[in-house]
Amino acid sequence: MEKPWIKHYDASVPAHLNYPAEPLFWFLRQAAKRFPAQSCTIFNDLSISYMRMEQLSNRLAKQLVRLGVCKGDRVGLCMPNIPQFVLGFYAILKAGGVVVALNPMYKRSEMSFQLADAGVEMVLCHTGAVPVLREVEQGGIAMRRIITRVEDADFLAAELEGQYLSTKPDQVAGEIGLMEMLQFGDEDEVPEVEVTPDDPAVFQYSGGTTGTPKGAIGLHRNLVANTIQFRAWLAGMQEGQETVLTAIPLYHVYGMVIAMSMGIALGARLILTLDPRNFTDLLEKIERYRPSIFPGVPGLYHGINQHPDVQVGKYDLSSIRACISGSAPLLRDVKERFETLTGGKLVEGYGLSEAPTATHCNPLLGENRTGSIGLPLPDVEARIVDLEAGWKDVPIGTPGELIVRGPQIMAGYHNRLEENKLAVRDGWLYTGDVARMDADGYFYLVDRLKEVIKAGGYQVWPREVEEVIVQHPAVLETGVAGVIRPGRGETVKAWVVLKPGATCTSEEIQWWCEQQLVQYKSPTEVEFVERLPRTGVGKLLRRELVRMDQERGK
Repeated sequence: MEKPWIKHYDASVPAHLNYPAEPLFWFLRQAAKRFPAQSCTIFNDLSISYMRMEQLSNRLAKQLVRLGVCKGDRVGLCMPNIPQFVLGFYAILKAGGVVVALNPMYKRSEMSFQLADAGVEMVLCHTGAVPVLREVEQGGIAMRRIITRVEDADFLAAELEGQYLSTKPDQVAGEIGLMEMLQFGDEDEVPEVEVTPDDPAVFQYSGGTTGTPKGAIGLHRNLVANTIQFRAWLAGMQEGQETVLTAIPLYHVYGMVIAMSMGIALGARLILTLDPRNFTDLLEKIERYRPSIFPGVPGLYHGINQHPDVQVGKYDLSSIRACISGSAPLLRDVKERFETLTGGKLVEGYGLSEAPTATHCNPLLGENRTGSIGLPLPDVEARIVDLEAGWKDVPIGTPGELIVRGPQIMAGYHNRLEENKLAVRDGWLYTGDVARMDADGYFYLVDRLKEVIKAGGYQVWPREVEEVIVQHPAVLETGVAGVIRPGRGETVKAWVVLKPGATCTSEEIQWWCEQQLVQYKSPTEVEFVERLPRTGVGKLLRRELVRMDQERGK
């Protein structure tokens, strides 16, 4: 098929790439060989080298096998951004297991669903998640728990020689300490488990923004491919010389691939951030460790832009050279302000759990087009097809469903045979996103296919209305969704968060929209709220807005 986007690639980015026929943990092994003394992770000023991380993950993998983990077993990983997440992730893979990364802030019902759906029988978790996991067990889901504390990172950073236990540590009520696991044994040999590129590496559950979460099966070769693609896309990055500010959650495939896997493929230092909402801590990390790569979400960049200490020039942000923004629309003023502050490039990309993790991105050095999610990555094919039949290409510039094909596309959903038939057809992933493509191959999101509002028989895309409202000088952020009203059917409603100190009325918002949108697209209702419901990586939960509206109506 014709690929007009290739001519807009940065000069160093090829149209096609070679992908090693290796499991995902191959990147860690290569980094340990090439940069053994380089810091793999830095957390609370504690550094763990690549060689140490390789040795520790080998040891933990061996212990997991001794505890009964077999090839293909799903193993939960429930931790924030701490070194133990990186350790546990690669140990599970080396043991032949499949990583089921869990949000450590999940409540009982959310945790129960994913553990049961994936068939998890063992979880590596942080102490903060233990109470919820015990509640889950009381509900009938039995599992072993390997528990770690934030402070255990002190031990990980220390030398291990001479710190072995002579007897196997006992499990207490199904629980065992991670440090005990690492201290038992007397060798660092790799488990004798053959892991191939076609074996599952992760079950990545969607955020559930449009319904019940589903576990997308990412094979080792899928994540290897996306790692290689982004390694090539970041033009000018040097192996062994970069530092990645890891502020987005590693339990989400975006952080897992773009921050952790790609960072390790570069032999970069990973600066782990426990709470990215603590902007003072984030800025101090930038000042101290001088990161060159900073993947994130628009809220992170906006928060830095607006921080009072940044505005008076207290912090030097000039080390930042490459930032990839995802999960939510990147507004032009946020992008331009951040680039002015840092001197680096902030580019918008697009991805989803079903293509772990991305398929499109704006060029790092070349032209970035306002509102565009960029160009398909090397070896990615993308089409815009009609919304009804789902197979016929629409004319350039016409909205339709975005479908993609490439080496990172998932193997399918776990235990969802019927949905798999619709999600991937002839190798094409049907994203459920409505988009358009311009003549040069730049793509633009319109909205989610399932979130279209049918107001008076007309189609209204929530994102289009949001982009108008957020330009109002009093508005900080907004969310739009369709709500049902007696006698009218579905109508447009906006939830608005005002800027600190700003005032505005619903009539003003409606008037603002009516000046820029046809009448049926303008919200008939406006509700002012303190915050909008979002996922851990900043995606707006429109179904939660609708639920809030339904609760108000009771």
